[in-house]
Amino acid sequence: MADDGAYLELLPDAVVVVDAEGRVAYANPAAERLARASRDELVGRPMDDAMPLRDGAGNPWWTCTERLRRLPGVRRVPVRELDLVAGGEPTPVDLTARFLRDGAGRVVQAVCVLRDASTRNRADSQRGELISTLAHELRSPLTSVKGFTSTLLHRWERFTDDQKREMLATVNMDADRVTRLIKELLDVSRIDAGRLELRRTEFDLAAMAEGIVGRFQLQHDRHRFQLTFPDGFPRVYADPDKIEQVLTNLVENAVKYSDGGAVTVTGRATETEVEVAVGDHGVGIPADQLPLIFTKFYRRTGHGSPGGTGLGLFIARGLVEAHDGRIWADSSPEDGTTLRFRLPRGGLELAGIT
Repeated sequence: MADDGAYLELLPDAVVVVDAEGRVAYANPAAERLARASRDELVGRPMDDAMPLRDGAGNPWWTCTERLRRLPGVRRVPVRELDLVAGGEPTPVDLTARFLRDGAGRVVQAVCVLRDASTRNRADSQRGELISTLAHELRSPLTSVKGFTSTLLHRWERFTDDQKREMLATVNMDADRVTRLIKELLDVSRIDAGRLELRRTEFDLAAMAEGIVGRFQLQHDRHRFQLTFPDGFPRVYADPDKIEQVLTNLVENAVKYSDGGAVTVTGRATETEVEVAVGDHGVGIPADQLPLIFTKFYRRTGHGSPGGTGLGLFIARGLVEAHDGRIWADSSPEDGTTLRFRLPRGGLELAGIT
């Protein structure tokens, strides 16, 4: 293994070589990390003990390959999904193996390659959760749209103009909700794939914030809104549609959790960056949950059951980071929560235009 081992040492996947007696003859560094054991602890031990791989029924994998090892024509084991039971919680792994045989067809070595499947399983779980969440969120507006349109089509003459207008307004609002949900799904897909496209231009961020706050004031008269930007706040070179989406998500989040209280939107600028802070005076976020708020499907606990997909802040983080900015949160039970994002300050020179 001396020459070949030099290359195997560099592989990101775990490689374990098993001898004819079923004992580990070699393990690369990735195998050490996966098994949570040093090479000295692995080499020389039976495979089922050193790398305790188990199938769905809990059977030891190496022992279960005995029949295959006796068949001279079998040289490759297709990918198997197994659990590596080592050092605590089982680790899901994908395993494939190849049997090296002598002239008589007897197995002299087996080369096993293992890949940690935890990340893939988490991604699969998140995709399933995303589909389930969106299906749940879409059901309500689509049911409303279907109900009102069907009623109007079959009983148009029975309603007054005001009743018709009210029902059509509801249909229009629910259609906007469906459009927003589909846009969120597309945004999540692009963020996950790293395929966000930015159409940068110079624009007035302070004026954008004023327009967003004005729209929320019309829709939420129970809340008090305070907008504070210094005179001469610099223009920024960014994608205005994406930044408007970020700021709208942050204000919407503050409204949702402020219990009808004050919502503040504040801007400040340094020589290199601009910062916008959106604060509420709600119940705050527990310290142990603060690192989670920009992840998918996060919803604050202990505050009833607010609606939404739990994707707004995840999308906001993706959009800000695509601009080489950053976003974070400060929170306390006394002062509520403040969400902040910063963007690089600059104009057309960021595009190489002088």
